[in-house]
Amino acid sequence: MLLILCVDLDDDLGRKTGFETPVVGRDAVEAAAVALATADPEDSDVNVCFQGVHVHDSIDDESVEVAVVTGTAKADVSANRKVGEEVDTVLASLSTGEDVKAIVVTDGAQDESVLPVIRSRVPIDGVRRVVVRQAQDLESMYYTFKQVLADPETRGTILIPLGILLLIYPISILAEVIGLPGSTLGVISALLGLYVLFRGLGLEETIDETLERVRVGLFSGRVQLITYVVAAALVVVGSVGGLDAAGTLTDAEPEPVQAVSAFVYGAVQWAAAAGVVAALGRITDEYIAGGFRWRYLNAPFYVVAIAIVLHGVSAFVLARPFAELSYLAVTLTTGTFLGLASTLAFAVAEQRYPREQDSELAG
Repeated sequence: MLLILCVDLDDDLGRKTGFETPVVGRDAVEAAAVALATADPEDSDVNVCFQGVHVHDSIDDESVEVAVVTGTAKADVSANRKVGEEVDTVLASLSTGEDVKAIVVTDGAQDESVLPVIRSRVPIDGVRRVVVRQAQDLESMYYTFKQVLADPETRGTILIPLGILLLIYPISILAEVIGLPGSTLGVISALLGLYVLFRGLGLEETIDETLERVRVGLFSGRVQLITYVVAAALVVVGSVGGLDAAGTLTDAEPEPVQAVSAFVYGAVQWAAAAGVVAALGRITDEYIAGGFRWRYLNAPFYVVAIAIVLHGVSAFVLARPFAELSYLAVTLTTGTFLGLASTLAFAVAEQRYPREQDSELAG
């Protein structure tokens, strides 16, 4: 049996028409193609679906079936996995005892990146890439550029780096005229490199979500926003203190263990303060939002306990005058006891003073 697989890696069919995928059967694929063409006549996946129907109708010497499989909007590894799952679904739906072979229909190299996934499930007899024929004149080229630049994703991918590159020369001239240092070009290059890195790692959505959370925090009165800023400042101060402590080592080339211990010794108190401040902000917001649990109060005690242990170990490694073996034993014991005591105390508090919602659920 021959299976015609139409691949839509970025799930235009599902996102634009609401069709549930995979779509199996000649009539169902044709209906899906018509729906996609109605929703977006310029989508190239329309031609993929119709090409699959065309190949299906052109084969009359063996049993044949046609199906459309889709990925996800990101068209990344998760999309390949989803295509694989849908191919498994299509193969399971074929009620045939014959060996199944596939012809894959795509609209470009991006969709063909999923071929190894399909080949791992069914032998592939061939690949059909659909290329739409159109007049190659000036009007067609203008229209193509216009459509490409109208796409927000394309604008962000192409125009922003191109704009930064074009600005480098005039900014360098302006910097020379007004006497700015030559590091201006380095700053611009760094900005361009960061942008390319963010795009390459797909971090733009994470940054947008972070900015949105910051905006919501500003207008919803979240203490967490302020405490996180303070905690970040304390971490920076602690890092500077740790580097200063590491720089005071008398050895020309100190052992890595000593260097790390010196950094921890100089930074641990600031890092602990940052952790406590951040934890208190989170606890306050949870209390205001009605989601407070007694166990949340463990966080600042855990931070202090860890800081005590790290301070004792680092001081002992650096052989500070006060940090004898007895001091190390006291800090380790104190940190352990503090963690266990807070855990037990707040566990008892949760049992004796449960929240109203928990009491209702228990009842």
